[in-house]
Amino acid sequence: MNKWIARLALAPAAIVAFGVFIGCLAYTLALSFTSSRMLPRFEWVGFEQYEKLFASSRWQVSVENLFLFGTVYIVACLLLGYVLAVLIDQKVRGETLLRTIYLSPHALSLVVTGLVWSWFLNPQFGLQAFVQELGFENFRFAWLSDPKMAIHAVTLTAVWRGTGIVMILMLAGLRGVDAEMIKSLRVDGVPKWRIYTQVIPPILTPMILTSLVLLAAGVINSYDLVVALTRGGPGISTQVPALFVMEHFFARGDVGVATAGAAIMLLSLIVVAGPLILWRRIASRRQEAAQ
Repeated sequence: MNKWIARLALAPAAIVAFGVFIGCLAYTLALSFTSSRMLPRFEWVGFEQYEKLFASSRWQVSVENLFLFGTVYIVACLLLGYVLAVLIDQKVRGETLLRTIYLSPHALSLVVTGLVWSWFLNPQFGLQAFVQELGFENFRFAWLSDPKMAIHAVTLTAVWRGTGIVMILMLAGLRGVDAEMIKSLRVDGVPKWRIYTQVIPPILTPMILTSLVLLAAGVINSYDLVVALTRGGPGISTQVPALFVMEHFFARGDVGVATAGAAIMLLSLIVVAGPLILWRRIASRRQEAAQ
């Protein structure tokens, strides 16, 4: 009875939230098939906006940047997060302090993170200027002004921020591993490095998949970080799909192309996150059945 009362109490808010979400989503998709420019215009043009989108060099650069950024970001966060979790799991002193330090970057907003790193990477008063003042006058670290290295600066910043949450998830998984199993493997002469590289990772599959979903969502939603750090520059060297959509929607007054880009972003997120979520559920059920 209490369960039904709670459901009835939450129903109005759930209906409104679901209606707004689905309504806005359907409206955005509908606009992507129209000739809308500055303002919505419901003149059906089929896939014309999508053809313009994929013919745009800006969109092509955005997708290439997103692929490079996403690949390095996800792999680096998973590897570094797991390594940090393993190190902390060795019963080190000051574990609480270390966990706080590693997780603190994730508590910062993307805008604050981007601003702080833009100062740190600024050649006028950042790391380059600091090292040069120490006497190393030939030292150069001006990634933000280099079109070839700017996207790597964005990736480095994102990895610094995202590694902590992966570390926490992995550490929670490590604390759930049977200690007796590890002891028996050590008694059998299995090196500790092999335990952490071959035995434990399959056990942490649910945690790895959860991390992948969170990181994939962060890759798609990289707008705030790019704007705060580089504003898409130099030129369009750090342009990403989210920034492309916002620029075409507000600055360029091309609603049709902007909504088409947003639709492709949504489809990409579904294609990437959908199988991961399904795989995580299957892995969780198998793990529960094994227990």
